[in-house]
Amino acid sequence: MRGPILLAAALVLAGPAAAQQTYTNPILYADYSDPDIIRVGQDYYLVASSFHLSPGIPVLHSRDLIHWSIVGHVLPRLPFAPEYDMPGPHTLTDAISKPIGGTKYGSGVWAPSIRFHDGLFYVYFPTPDEGIFVSTAKRPEGPWSAPVQLIAGPGLEDPCPFWDEDGTAWLVHSKLGAGPLILHRMSPNGMKLLDEGKLIVEDKINLPVLEGPKFYKRNGWYYIFAPIGGVERGSQAVGRARKITGPYEWRTVLEQGGTPIQGPHQGGWVETPSGQGWFAHFNSTGAFGRIVHLQPVVWQDDWPIMGRQMPDRFAGQPVLTHAMPDTGSVPINERLQDSDEFSGGQLGLQWSWNHNPDDSAWSLTARPGWMRLDALPARYLVTARNTLTQILQGPHARFTARIDASRMAEGQRAGLTLFGVRPSWIGLVRAEGKTRVTFANEGVETPGPELAGTTIDLRADVDEDQTVRYAYSFDGGRSFRPLGEPMWLARFSWWKGSRPALFSYNRDGKGGSIDVDWFHVDRSEGAR
Repeated sequence: MRGPILLAAALVLAGPAAAQQTYTNPILYADYSDPDIIRVGQDYYLVASSFHLSPGIPVLHSRDLIHWSIVGHVLPRLPFAPEYDMPGPHTLTDAISKPIGGTKYGSGVWAPSIRFHDGLFYVYFPTPDEGIFVSTAKRPEGPWSAPVQLIAGPGLEDPCPFWDEDGTAWLVHSKLGAGPLILHRMSPNGMKLLDEGKLIVEDKINLPVLEGPKFYKRNGWYYIFAPIGGVERGSQAVGRARKITGPYEWRTVLEQGGTPIQGPHQGGWVETPSGQGWFAHFNSTGAFGRIVHLQPVVWQDDWPIMGRQMPDRFAGQPVLTHAMPDTGSVPINERLQDSDEFSGGQLGLQWSWNHNPDDSAWSLTARPGWMRLDALPARYLVTARNTLTQILQGPHARFTARIDASRMAEGQRAGLTLFGVRPSWIGLVRAEGKTRVTFANEGVETPGPELAGTTIDLRADVDEDQTVRYAYSFDGGRSFRPLGEPMWLARFSWWKGSRPALFSYNRDGKGGSIDVDWFHVDRSEGAR
């Protein structure tokens, strides 16, 4: 088993005992790209890019930096443009000739930053088409304030605030296309810019594809942590200066080295109460998205070195295993939420819609204990609104859902998918008065047997080799039959990895619905 596991047995004490335990990277085998991290007291919080997904900007919590759970989202909906509502067709003719009124796949929330200042949590984030925004909250769980637009207009990315000891507030950000870095003065409460900004860093030769800046201060030095070289094969650089406006001198502090971890960069630095330094960053892994690793950080001559320092080099390379962080807290086996019985009044925090949902077309109360998902008009799955997704957790997982199809209408498609730009799925198609189990890949449907009864269990098995195998059961899950060939997962697309999802749409525009009893996730090796 890989991921954030404790290799020592039965050790439960923090402090010195924690040093006897180890963790294994990645700490989050899940697509939390562009992570940023802070510590408030004994608690650690992480935010990540969410792009077109709604709700936006997940907030994760940990006490030991290794085990994480979702505690909330900054944005209940994405309010920035009509396309985030994925306006769809209103007639069958529109569904064929104009399948959507617009989408924002790959847009939305890019690299956010989280900070805690003067009793408030702040999250700053860009949308590449609309500008730079900030939201605040007294508690990380929320409620978060409606986003305030600090800068309007396209082409901006990756903002990060900084409050100096004298209360002066600053904001650094990049520009679309990865650079340069721009510095602004802000009002003391961080809610308004006071100038037009000043270019402080630009060096396309030595700092190519410069983005994702994070501001820190230590021992009188101002630091900018920023990735260079791009998502797939880049490294992590750090600049330092005696004045916040520069000039900054730069060093590479983390790179692939002799490891298989290509592109170890873009993330956030944090210190434990005992003074240990840690850097959480992403690594791009195809269909699993950009998963999160944790590197130890030590300081040498007021420069950080991340991971394990390489011989005759200043930079470090990623560690695979390492002693557990000394956080001063007993390790808590927090777990990212996944399975859902749909028995409560709200969806679990693990769920995100592919765009802002039409809330009139789904319900947890129409049939208590089930989730009803109405079929809105669409020609293809990627143009369908109200596709309900969650993050794919690796390196292997089994997803099973029980669906009641008794309310399906002619032309309706519904089922279980690994969602992305070229999705595959297993589900049900209602046509010519019959409901058939169907396998589909990139829009090509292969019909299977007619549904026996009204309910069906659908299953998707994801392997470490980034393939998926689909199956179905007519007998309440006692036996499963495969349908379709093993398929490559929907590849990294729209800046996101493949996502398990439930869907329902109608090509004929005539409605219909399904009821989902439960959605179960098994990530144990024995699930395959």
